[in-house]
Amino acid sequence: MAASALPMSAWLDGRGPLPSRVAAVPGMDQQLRIQDGVAQLLKRVRRAQGALALTTLEAQAVYDGAKLIDLKPDEDNRGKELITFFMVAANGVVARFLEGHGSASLRRVLRKPDRWDRIVALARGCGEALPATADARALSDFLVKRQQAAPAQFPDLSLAVVKLLGAGQYVLKRPGEPSAGHFGLAVDDYTHATAPNRRFPDVITQRLIKAALSRSAAPYADEELRALAQHCTEQEGNAAKVERQVRKSAAALLLQSRIGEQFDAMVTGASDKGTWVRVSQPLAEGRLVKGFEGVDVGDAVRVQLLHTDVERGFIDFARVR
Repeated sequence: MAASALPMSAWLDGRGPLPSRVAAVPGMDQQLRIQDGVAQLLKRVRRAQGALALTTLEAQAVYDGAKLIDLKPDEDNRGKELITFFMVAANGVVARFLEGHGSASLRRVLRKPDRWDRIVALARGCGEALPATADARALSDFLVKRQQAAPAQFPDLSLAVVKLLGAGQYVLKRPGEPSAGHFGLAVDDYTHATAPNRRFPDVITQRLIKAALSRSAAPYADEELRALAQHCTEQEGNAAKVERQVRKSAAALLLQSRIGEQFDAMVTGASDKGTWVRVSQPLAEGRLVKGFEGVDVGDAVRVQLLHTDVERGFIDFARVR
């Protein structure tokens, strides 16, 4: 499904022909039209509930044979939306099913952002006002406005907001206890259940569902689930570090012949551990090693490439202005 998302999206949007793999199955085109209609309805419902409309760009390697020639953004499209909105709906249903059957669960949560004040400042810089306390619906409304007003700049704004929201995590949820909820999705009940082929938390959830359906003893005690939640959160972070390392090494390889060049960039991270910026061509992130004083996430800066290290994935920039 994912491999055919682009041609399917073009067909759904009326910009391309029916994909051959879809045409090969009688009635599949009608099914996909129905599913797309439901997915777009779910999208409208989620937006009304305050789910955040974000467009983030993940770098995808482009090769000429075996040679890496570029890193380009993997952009959202209607085919991906069809998958995403059904997935989100299913995960919410599963969370409520387990709660309704008196089962503990492994919830996926995203807590209210600690750096809400910086998100408020970003909105102020766009001429908009957000409340002083974290409010998902107000943030969602602001993002929808900005996407309509400045679509070219929206991925940068989205990335800044994503960085400031922080990372999701897995937690134990006992039946009857309050739920931490998922700020980005604007829902109280959310788990991961739809991808047991690639994500261990989903396997855990499927086992809990099986026990609830058969009315048998739960496969995990609460303390086991708590330990598994912490382990899965840590392993997700480790996997993300590996992915970032691969992307950084690829970007360093592309940029190693461009030492001294200047780029427009956006600050994507600013903490005691360092300051990070992203350039768009190629889509790459590196460390701001000079001139980082006084900048924060979301700031636009002009930088000069100082150094790359392909093996370690290091890309160093200096701020020019």
